[in-house]
Amino acid sequence: MTRLHMTFECVDSMLAGTLDSAKGTSGLLIVTGGNEVRSGAFSGQAALAARVAQAGYPVFRFDRRGVGDSGGENRGFRKSQRDIEAALAAFKAIAPYVDRVVGLGNCDAASALMLASGAGCDALVLANPWTIEGTDEPPPPSAVRARYWEKLKNPKEVGRLITGGVHFGKLARGLLQASKVKARPTSLAGEMADGLNAFDGEVRILLASADRTAQAFVEQWDKDDRRVAHCERASHAWVEPHAQAFLDRNILAALKA
Repeated sequence: MTRLHMTFECVDSMLAGTLDSAKGTSGLLIVTGGNEVRSGAFSGQAALAARVAQAGYPVFRFDRRGVGDSGGENRGFRKSQRDIEAALAAFKAIAPYVDRVVGLGNCDAASALMLASGAGCDALVLANPWTIEGTDEPPPPSAVRARYWEKLKNPKEVGRLITGGVHFGKLARGLLQASKVKARPTSLAGEMADGLNAFDGEVRILLASADRTAQAFVEQWDKDDRRVAHCERASHAWVEPHAQAFLDRNILAALKA
């Protein structure tokens, strides 16, 4: 496996990209979430790229405009379709033997791919898609119930409740939120659903059960969607060994399809 660094053009800006080379004709395009650079949190995406390339599939990562080593203005995930399309074109230019590309996004990178109807990718792996409209939005009722259930299983937390070490105003607000059946639908989730409906390739939606973002997505999404797979006791960045194995297994299955 060889790691190559390059730049490519997007509108009037130069973007930074990285190719982990391999001989496979299916390749993985990793779209980063938030304002995260292409190496990912704690270099997690760089490590993922190395593992996938070692398995025989080339991987392209990039920084969107205004992030990391890329120039231009950071316009957020909602307006990143042209960045993804430019990265896809650069991937195919530097690895012309690749005839099928799987797009991978975690958090709002998954949302960006959904909003863009895949942005030209042939298949999608969407991890913990972001559906939360604003920072002031309360956590989904399912997430609050899960948090209280974990606390009730912890003897120290039960002791705090008995001895008065709990803020009862916060507790009351939390119980009120937990009592709600389902979160109010967001327009973002609806836009994501519309975008994904216009995509005709294979889709895998992977949810980490311990992640608030994934829990919020569950509140917004069709519970009968068979494309959804859950990983128990997994966090947002898939850092647990079993979660990493779950993520890798699904990515490789999408690449082999």
